Amino acid sequence: MVYVRTPEHAVEDTWRVFRILAELVEGFTFLSELGPAVTVFGSSRAGRRHPYYQQAREVGKKLAQAGFAVITGGGPGIMEAVNRGAFQAKGKSVGLNIALPEEQEPNAYQNISMSFHYFFVRKIMFVKYAVAFVGFPGGFGTLDEFFESMTLIQTKKIDPFPVILFGRKFWKGLVRWMEEMMLEQYHHISKSDLTLFRITDDPDELVELISSWQPGTRSIREKYPFTVPEFSMITPEGTLHGRKPRGKQASRRGRGRIPKKR
Repeated sequence: MVYVRTPEHAVEDTWRVFRILAELVEGFTFLSELGPAVTVFGSSRAGRRHPYYQQAREVGKKLAQAGFAVITGGGPGIMEAVNRGAFQAKGKSVGLNIALPEEQEPNAYQNISMSFHYFFVRKIMFVKYAVAFVGFPGGFGTLDEFFESMTLIQTKKIDPFPVILFGRKFWKGLVRWMEEMMLEQYHHISKSDLTLFRITDDPDELVELISSWQPGTRSIREKYPFTVPEFSMITPEGTLHGRKPRGKQASRRGRGRIPKKR
């Protein structure tokens, strides 16, 4: 069976642009006055009796008491725990919910709540309004957010900010794989890339690292040995200006050119 795009598909794609634009505008408008916020990721499957749930609740509480809003995906598990801690500490508890085939039930501890259809629009909001990322143990979604933050910082599309993984027992295998395979055996990353994040088991240390981080300075370089970009011009979408790709083909924007076969 051959799938053929029809004119109707082109019309659908055109109108889809407006739906995407509407979500972006709504998100920017809704969150623009949020203040400093910390985005926290983690599994939706962690039960309320799980130690990580209890620790995530403590992290949400301490972040709120330190003056940070917390942003989660708005669902159950770790997300609920973080929202719950911030909510009960009378802080700003933000849930950025997503429409899924199996409907996600928003947790009851959000005093600021939005719903998104597109994952990528929701991910923009996670990054744009956060001064730090925290990753609790989770699944594919948590790994996706963690590696996206690594990519943005590594490529200098955003200024470095604290990225903290909570739960040494859970994360140590992944870090060992990055060291042994990505760095030492295949040389696909640099040694300095492994300094773009930290791991902790202590909620107090986590909050202290975030609170003491000063963007654009090297004042706590011994704690966070990030490489601060030499330029910090910010585009409207919140990413650093980059340089145009080299080569004639790369400079032909919007022309749909295909390199000739040799």
